[in-house]
Amino acid sequence: MTPETLIGLLADPLRLRVVAALVLGARSPDEIAEKTGLDARRLEAPLRKLRTAGLVAGRPGEMLVRQDLFEQAGRVERPPADPFLRDGRLLRLPVQRSRRRAVLEQVCTSFEPGRHYPERAVVEVLRGWCDGGEVDHATLRRYLVDEGLLDRADGVYWRSGGPVDG
Repeated sequence: MTPETLIGLLADPLRLRVVAALVLGARSPDEIAEKTGLDARRLEAPLRKLRTAGLVAGRPGEMLVRQDLFEQAGRVERPPADPFLRDGRLLRLPVQRSRRRAVLEQVCTSFEPGRHYPERAVVEVLRGWCDGGEVDHATLRRYLVDEGLLDRADGVYWRSGGPVDG
């Protein structure tokens, strides 16, 4: 069961109350009704949905919430940490040109296509990327220009490459 499916099942207030009652020890529809304060007829549809989805198992009188599904949903694989970028900061530049280009393309998205920036504004943006990393803003700016991601003339810069949304 995916985390999204599990959340979807529990997003309904009645189904959530049924699960809570089961977790708190109810084992039959009558016990669920007693713990939730709801009429047994109102519990039929949510209980059927939970059983059909596989979150609730067992016969009436022995019903349990399948806690293993929560454990499974909690084991979401996380992508490995990026060795070059973390929390919007550039840690270092890759040596391999294709990887370096990909990182530089991410950095260049900080600049709006078609907008002109004075050098001071470019330095401010790039310092934000370089804070705490191994690369200084001047080196980063030079790479952006060398890769054709930023152009410059007379102390003014503009984005000339990189990904464009849309």
